[in-house]
Amino acid sequence: MKIKKILILGSTGSIGKSTLKVIKNYRNNIEIVCMSSNKNFKKLYRQAELFNVQNLIINDSKSFLKAKSFLKKKKINLFPSISEYLKKNKKKIDLTIIGISGFEGLDPTLKIIPFTKNLASANKESIICGWKFINAKLKKFKTKFIPIDSEHFSIWSLINNDKHLVSKIYLTASGGPFLNASKKKLNYVNVKNVINHPNWSMGKKISTDSATMMNKVFEVIEASKIFNLDMSKIKIIIHPKSIIHALVVFNNGLIKILMHETNMEIPIFNIIFEKNNTMFYDKTVLNFEKLNGTNFIKPNNKKFPYVNLLSDYKKKNTYFEVILVTINDELVNLFLSKKISFINMQKLLIKLIKGSVFKKYYNKQPKNINDINLMVNNVKKLLIKYDKIFQ
Repeated sequence: MKIKKILILGSTGSIGKSTLKVIKNYRNNIEIVCMSSNKNFKKLYRQAELFNVQNLIINDSKSFLKAKSFLKKKKINLFPSISEYLKKNKKKIDLTIIGISGFEGLDPTLKIIPFTKNLASANKESIICGWKFINAKLKKFKTKFIPIDSEHFSIWSLINNDKHLVSKIYLTASGGPFLNASKKKLNYVNVKNVINHPNWSMGKKISTDSATMMNKVFEVIEASKIFNLDMSKIKIIIHPKSIIHALVVFNNGLIKILMHETNMEIPIFNIIFEKNNTMFYDKTVLNFEKLNGTNFIKPNNKKFPYVNLLSDYKKKNTYFEVILVTINDELVNLFLSKKISFINMQKLLIKLIKGSVFKKYYNKQPKNINDINLMVNNVKKLLIKYDKIFQ
């Protein structure tokens, strides 16, 4: 078997760590050509030692200088950005994994596309806000795109070349920690309650988005872009057991579902070893107790008011996506810092997104990623003063 060359951007984050867990068992078949982190250079170096990686990227400038001193006597090539790495390494690699979170993932995603045969990404912000630019480059350089998130990976696996036959797609949501809580009880929940996800082990930010179901709003937008489908074909359905990740209804009468355990290693394994019949993921145990009573519930839009925002999503690739993602990011940070309550976070987001301050941008499109970054900064500046303006 030919050795597969892989680059991992964001190797110290959750997607990066899951990727390394998969690769750990198949080191004879995979070479990691480069890994990156924003600040955590010590952890990155430990990963590099374990996997014999010679090229490392540290994006944060202060951390890069510290890393340069720390790695002075090590046989490591250290770079301050993906751009600097690519100046010296132009040969196309087999697969790039994008595990970077936030808007910081968009620029390196665009820069790596010409140098990778396959691009697998879990970066919601870049897909939601910059898909137009990503897709143009994918087509130009004939790079194949594979989504990492379990729901989108499931859709990608199910539809294959039958996109023209898709009638409806259902993205499953767990319902988070408050599925069975009364609306009144939500007035009293705290950060600890919110991040206590019943099924997945996730970071505080994504756990909060799961509790509000904003993550599903984002996933619907992502799916419409990745698969170039009309929004009316994509629905959210609550599936508390989280073993089924997507259901696709075809207009030939067939309905396909994809299920796997709540473990991100599974989609990553299948991305790395796509169409390889000699590699086996041997950790799966079929649990019939989980399969029995696999119930589905329509979202309660009063308990999960963010779902209603999808009805306001009329035109793709405008500043609406950028503003929505940025407002949500900032308000979640305020909630996690205990500066705002869970309920007020949701009320304020809806008030802001529907307000005249931002509505004027919903018919305008960013022309490049600089426009996206400018809008992100403008929204952040405005939200610093949110308590004086909106309360």
